[in-house]
Amino acid sequence: MRSRAWGAAALLAACAAGGSGTPFDGEAALGYVRTQVAFGPRIPNTDGHRRAGDWIQAQLERSADLVEVQAFTHVTAAGDTLQLRNFIGRFRPDVTERVLLLAHWDTRPRADQSPNLGDQQRPVPGANDGASGVAVLLGVADVLAGTPPSVGVDLLFVDGEDYGRFSGVDGGIGPDVLLGSRHFAATLADGRVPMYAVLFDMVGDADLRIYQEGYSVSGAPEVVTRVWGAARDLGYEDVFQPTVRYTITDDHIPLLDRGIRAIDVIDYDYPPWHTVEDTPDKVTARSLKIVGDVAVALVR
Repeated sequence: MRSRAWGAAALLAACAAGGSGTPFDGEAALGYVRTQVAFGPRIPNTDGHRRAGDWIQAQLERSADLVEVQAFTHVTAAGDTLQLRNFIGRFRPDVTERVLLLAHWDTRPRADQSPNLGDQQRPVPGANDGASGVAVLLGVADVLAGTPPSVGVDLLFVDGEDYGRFSGVDGGIGPDVLLGSRHFAATLADGRVPMYAVLFDMVGDADLRIYQEGYSVSGAPEVVTRVWGAARDLGYEDVFQPTVRYTITDDHIPLLDRGIRAIDVIDYDYPPWHTVEDTPDKVTARSLKIVGDVAVALVR
């Protein structure tokens, strides 16, 4: 993801949440982070990417009521063909009113923000940028397997978010990023548009502070209010700061463009971002639990 400026009109949306049940397990989520990093870099067309994707699918098949795999290809600006997969775990698939939670599961091929020039040619381990969002969704899946949600819930794991440059030659978004969310948005039937969507990205930082994101506030302010309200009700107002600090190009943008009320929950103040230092020791079970608790509250 990268920062840029943009604006959008807002419409009101009504959704239901609340209740209690199986708790979110932060330690288990941290284990999910470590497992993903142990596969190696999850770069499209690599063995680590293939094995991590198979593992995500297997985890969903243990917990979700229905699992869908969106397999697709993308030809990059350099002419390479990427083999990509989105995974969707559906809970209560028969329910019309649905909430979408998503995260990207791939990792960046090159650590372009590393201060060492040699390290810039190495891949990003992706413990926080990639694995943390996946871990939160898998932890939510574990909760929902034990305590069904009050609404229909779709957990979307998107591929190819971080492959290329975020800036295109024309000043827009580059052609080789946000690939999974673009594919999902382009193929989503009108009758399956969720009430709202929440993206979780870089949410495991030990020094967790989540500010509101600019596109989210302008494009889906009522969803921002709902999420930050849930955090406040849980006593996490010190982590979920109710002010806008940055504007990020991320996987919520294709969803907003599709007309979905989507927001980005992200801690962008993360020094190891896009470096070789994005390793599991930077992620904590406490941070994952805070975000996981908020995610669960949205569907209770």
